[in-house]
Amino acid sequence: MQLGFVSAILPDLSLEEVLQFAHEEGFDCVELMCWPPGGADRRYAGVTHVDVTDFTQTKADDVNALCEKYQVAISGLGYYPNPLSGNADEAELARSHLLKVIDAAALLGLRQVNTFIGADPRLPAEENLKRFARVWPDIVKYAEDRQVRLGIENCPMLFTLDEWPAGKNLAYSPRIWQQMFETIPSDHFGLNYDPSHMIWQMMDYIEPIYQFRDRIFHTHAKDMKIDRAKLNQGGILSLGWSVPKLPGLGEVDWGRWLSALTDIGYQGPVCIEVEDRSFEHSLEARKRSLRISRNVLRPLIG
Repeated sequence: MQLGFVSAILPDLSLEEVLQFAHEEGFDCVELMCWPPGGADRRYAGVTHVDVTDFTQTKADDVNALCEKYQVAISGLGYYPNPLSGNADEAELARSHLLKVIDAAALLGLRQVNTFIGADPRLPAEENLKRFARVWPDIVKYAEDRQVRLGIENCPMLFTLDEWPAGKNLAYSPRIWQQMFETIPSDHFGLNYDPSHMIWQMMDYIEPIYQFRDRIFHTHAKDMKIDRAKLNQGGILSLGWSVPKLPGLGEVDWGRWLSALTDIGYQGPVCIEVEDRSFEHSLEARKRSLRISRNVLRPLIG
């Protein structure tokens, strides 16, 4: 396995600065964010370390040269929008830009792009699955034709009342994953698996590793703490009681999680994803958050 991090936590650094930091701190790889330039509409979105809007082979060669210079690999390109949004313009932008990210991955010689399925939060899962079946086969075929795999992160994207009850990402549970993979059985369509989202949903985060052993293409290492006082006051149908933390500061047993990954023969990236508000106040604090996370996980990965 390769230990890396998601570049979204370092939006104020250039691509070269991100790779230099990764090299100096002993990381093996980085998942590089590829949002369209122009700013974010939510936390950790809108970060552009590789601008794919007008990407060419020359630009790809320049990116690969930086990776070679700093001896840091790209685990995958990341772009996490809502391709199934109920807003037609938002959905179209997400889909069209995702295709550009796939093209950029192919030019870079990468096999991996990570993203969300998306969802219309006003609709039940059954209706979103029907929309998925209309939209996503063409996207997967586009990636397959370019020898690029798509890893879908399992975050429900449910943080505010306007996202209740369905959230903005359909792919949040094993039952839905099974339906997705039955609809699109391509071996270029799989998971970017993050255990923290299972903690949040009060679900087993180990068993899916075995159940979907052939579909885990990429992983995120983020922890989750349950604020029991808020949960006891508001109940499981309320919001705000699940708190993202650095690996080692929440409820994920990283030894068990990585043990399960080794059981299935997983040899891919483990990319730290920092969304811990306790470390957001400065660039140095965010760098420190990556060092702390590295020190927790490196002994388990080697």
